[in-house]
Amino acid sequence: MESVEILGNSIDSAACSNVVKEAVGVCALITPWNYPLHQLVTKVAPALAAGCTMVVKPPREAPLNAFLLAEIMHEVGLPKGVFNLVSGSGAVVGEALCSHPEVDMVSFTGSTSAGSRITELASKSIKRVCLELGGKSACVVLDDADLEQAIEHTVYQNMANSGQTCTALSRLLIPASRYEEAKELLKKSVAAISVGSADDPSISMGPMVSENQRRSVQSYIRIGREEGATLLCGGEDAPEGLDTGYYVKPTIFVDVDNSMRIAQEEVFGPVLCVIPYLDDDEAVDITNDSPFGLSGAVWSGDENRAMTLAKRLRTGQVFINGATFNPQAPFGGYKQSGNGRELGVEGLNEFVELKAIQVRAAV
Repeated sequence: MESVEILGNSIDSAACSNVVKEAVGVCALITPWNYPLHQLVTKVAPALAAGCTMVVKPPREAPLNAFLLAEIMHEVGLPKGVFNLVSGSGAVVGEALCSHPEVDMVSFTGSTSAGSRITELASKSIKRVCLELGGKSACVVLDDADLEQAIEHTVYQNMANSGQTCTALSRLLIPASRYEEAKELLKKSVAAISVGSADDPSISMGPMVSENQRRSVQSYIRIGREEGATLLCGGEDAPEGLDTGYYVKPTIFVDVDNSMRIAQEEVFGPVLCVIPYLDDDEAVDITNDSPFGLSGAVWSGDENRAMTLAKRLRTGQVFINGATFNPQAPFGGYKQSGNGRELGVEGLNEFVELKAIQVRAAV
């Protein structure tokens, strides 16, 4: 029988290891109010596939989709105790789940502040924690890009769902040499946005989720003006004819310095900050000068150049020239945008433990 020496230890070469994957255990799945069903399914599906049981806590603002999903789980015959649903506030129910000794893992999507609190609670029992948190994503438009197409796409993407999207491209970086041209194109793109009731199919932007969220966005617009940014369009006032409801005008600030609060903090509303830059290196520096790193975009007439720059961005995903979201790719962030990944094989692996079973082969 042969043996090999590794760092002074004799290891039998006839031995082998069987590596198996096992369900991580009981999972607390805590979901946000924006895209509520999508966010729930991206957690429930891999948890079920891995063989986990789960306790779901939906958001107070949008809980009904989770109750409908629970009914579906019952109707398809899922064994009792696999999918469990509990509603309530994060401060009460969420904290109880994150600190409960029989919960093995917490998967959370929401604010960075809440993610920090969850990490603190879960650390006391060394639970696994997967977090998808906030963002302040930048779209870098290079000097050889189709400027009109890039701006139209970025404005649309930022204002989608009334700006209540964690991956919203809320910082737009424009070459200084094309800055004035960009301002006119920005005005044109915003003018095409119609604001009103989401029940109207002709409307492209609806209201905020709540009065509190509307007030928060309006406060950031005030902060932007106080910091010295130039209001290109939009503002704090309600859109014309929409004095009732939680509506906010699509708002664009130009002459923004990246150190301003509106460029560093997540507004989570239809507010876009436009920042000039001189060259590719400065664009990378501005993009990475952020506590977040969830998403980003690059536009260029040269795909290889765009790819080179994309690899320099410290962010979990980058979209080149308007590429669409791929649900088979891993999704997650760097820095304060979270840890772990959802979707794809990587998302499934968050819900499994690895066990190495050492076997000595027969002589």
